[in-house]
Amino acid sequence: MKPTNEAVIGAPCWVELGTDDVPGSGAFYSGLFGWNVETDPREEAGGYTVCSLGEAPVAAMSPLYAPGQPVAWTVSFAVADADTIAVRAADLGGTMVMAPMDIFDLGRFSVLQDPAGAVFCIWQPRTFQGFARWDEPGTACWVELATRDVSAATTFYTALFGWSISEDGYPHLSVADRKFGGIQDLAKTGQPDQVPAHWLLYFKTENTETSMRTATELGAEVVAGPMELPGTGRIAVARDPQGAVFALYEPEKSS
Repeated sequence: MKPTNEAVIGAPCWVELGTDDVPGSGAFYSGLFGWNVETDPREEAGGYTVCSLGEAPVAAMSPLYAPGQPVAWTVSFAVADADTIAVRAADLGGTMVMAPMDIFDLGRFSVLQDPAGAVFCIWQPRTFQGFARWDEPGTACWVELATRDVSAATTFYTALFGWSISEDGYPHLSVADRKFGGIQDLAKTGQPDQVPAHWLLYFKTENTETSMRTATELGAEVVAGPMELPGTGRIAVARDPQGAVFALYEPEKSS
């Protein structure tokens, strides 16, 4: 999916880190990706912090807003009508964690959970379309659903967003000819039963080893990799100093 300033309905349009230490998280990701981090000074913004590459917004951070909320990255998908999609998600067996609400004049959003428990958000753009850069070094480039029931996830998300999902060993997700993610079958990866269904966010890098070395120097923990995916590139998974898990992706070099 190429960088765009206009949200594509059904595709990822924003990523947000819920953290118990916004300044600490800001320092970590600024050091890792070169982001500029700016907190909205308005009291009603609740400490919401936008991360940019240059002048382009690419992500956000916010304080934890609910009891028991884990420190984690969350992906938002663009929708034409947040209220309709939130109700549809519940009708399809999902859960409305947070009912749709307006965010100033920027847009309308809701926090949802799929039937297996994976949390995601929806965003109805108004004056704010979402990230201005995607699939570039230092920005989000891929989202991956980890679940133990690929068939049920396929049924839910295709009905909710109209996605096309390929039928292969690693199902790919696309909408409007935009390929943006995949599905990992937790039942086949040997993950412990206590690992819940979740969305994993990938950030693009020019060199996985260098980025992971920087991440660990900044206090991150290596979860997996770096490892080679033949025909794809190199990936690694890390846990940041506050506990949020994320992944890095280095595309395979052209021969």
